[in-house]
Amino acid sequence: MKFYFMAGCLLFTTACSNIQEQNDTNDSATKTTLAAPLYDSIHDGLIQTNSVTPQQIVDYAETLIGIPYKYASANPQQGFDCSGFITYVFNHFNIEVPRSSVEFTNAYPEVPVDSAKEGDLILFTGTDSTEKAVGHMGIIVSNSNGSIVFIHSTSGKANGVTITPLNDYYKSRFVKIVSIFK
Repeated sequence: MKFYFMAGCLLFTTACSNIQEQNDTNDSATKTTLAAPLYDSIHDGLIQTNSVTPQQIVDYAETLIGIPYKYASANPQQGFDCSGFITYVFNHFNIEVPRSSVEFTNAYPEVPVDSAKEGDLILFTGTDSTEKAVGHMGIIVSNSNGSIVFIHSTSGKANGVTITPLNDYYKSRFVKIVSIFK
């Protein structure tokens, strides 16, 4: 059985709430087959990636370059927003991740910039400079001595899935880098 976060935060929040209620009973038998991996992944801070490698994630993400930006979409026929792009890439490998960018903020372990590697996720604030919450994200393609390059779906000049260096504009919006791979 596969669980998608395509419906957005409400579905994810409901799933987390149900899992917490199940966990509160302290009866592991009440965790469903579906809820147990999701529960474990949220609380371990890392997700089950099976045999999928960061290189496979990046290679697949790069096949989506040029798909246009579309707010609140995870559908390649219509376009992607930033988290819809991340969701689509990871779901392609049957890896479950949150649907909205803000949900990644504390879901996975932070890694220092100099230790960031291919397949890690880079988080940024949104374009509103008064808002400090995570509002944009991408997948790191490479990190050569702190010179990070990432792939993302942007509503900016590229208007879609593109590869971008961590330039001054994105450095000013940088929040952190997280790793989802065990």
